[in-house]
Amino acid sequence: MNNKKMKFNKQLLIPLVALLALALFNLIVDPSFFKITLGTNSLGDPVLNGYLITILDYGSELAILAIGMTLVTAASGGQDISVGAAIAIAGSVILRVLCGNESRPETLKAPIIVAFLVACLVAMAFGAFNGVLVAYFKIQPMVATLILFTAGRSIAAWINNNELPIVSDPKFTYYGGYIPGIPIPTPFFIAVISVIIIMLVLKFTTLGLYTQSVGINESSSRLNGINPEFVKFITFVILGLCVAIAGLIKVSRLSTINYSVVAKDIEMDAILAVALGGNSLSGGKFNMTASILGSYVIQFLTTTLYKMNVNSDALSAYKAVVVIVLVVLSTPIVRKKLSDLWAKIAPKKEVA
Repeated sequence: MNNKKMKFNKQLLIPLVALLALALFNLIVDPSFFKITLGTNSLGDPVLNGYLITILDYGSELAILAIGMTLVTAASGGQDISVGAAIAIAGSVILRVLCGNESRPETLKAPIIVAFLVACLVAMAFGAFNGVLVAYFKIQPMVATLILFTAGRSIAAWINNNELPIVSDPKFTYYGGYIPGIPIPTPFFIAVISVIIIMLVLKFTTLGLYTQSVGINESSSRLNGINPEFVKFITFVILGLCVAIAGLIKVSRLSTINYSVVAKDIEMDAILAVALGGNSLSGGKFNMTASILGSYVIQFLTTTLYKMNVNSDALSAYKAVVVIVLVVLSTPIVRKKLSDLWAKIAPKKEVA
């Protein structure tokens, strides 16, 4: 029991240290970074403003994606690089259902919940497509998902005949903005609900155990009666569901979509969140809490870079450095050396 607690704390230590480092940096450079004010939005409703609120807002959609990416990474030992393109598809489907054949309808052609459910089915179908390629055709995850990464945004544009539909109903903006009377961004509440659901699923089902077993040793898990192909497949489907939720938030923010820009490079942030959570990118054991915390740390980093007036085109270069460091730290040889170093410097507890 004590060993499990120590491992849990050590894994959470990585994102917590990164979070503390970013917080201290901003505190020294500009303490106003932590200032939160109460203002009003365009509709006159009270909303909280500030960099921390931005982190809470945009970090939440990343946390939702990190849920699915963590499971895919743990089971398949690879990553899905098509989530940005898949979000564009899901968002395009939502707009198509809501707008019908009109680009700027005066009234919605279908309820928002119906449009979302259709997007869930479509996103899960594309997730299943990736899952089949990885699980049953044994294609490396990054190569398999490269197909959708390449074609996804063109598919999204094709769904709406390359037009940019605009939803005029103000209720649609609630999902990516604020619910009237509640000053905290709605994506945060959506993320909380998503996290609660996945935690309950991991606690009361064998999904977490099977995912880790397949990622650690596929052959051994098969001998224990687990179907590795189905486990990998279902993790990609779950990621598809996460993509649909993120797609709803994305298109709700602007009530429209830009196929080439929406969710651009978000797959990199999702992978970073998993790695920053101390999870091995080669699969196996995972810590969902650490991945979710890692999501907000990545958004903290992104917001800090923006505040420093770093060009948006250069953000990927800064994050690439973080990826390199995290990948090196996650290699078995480095982990072993760090573990040996920890054993030498950590105080030895007396055995009762």
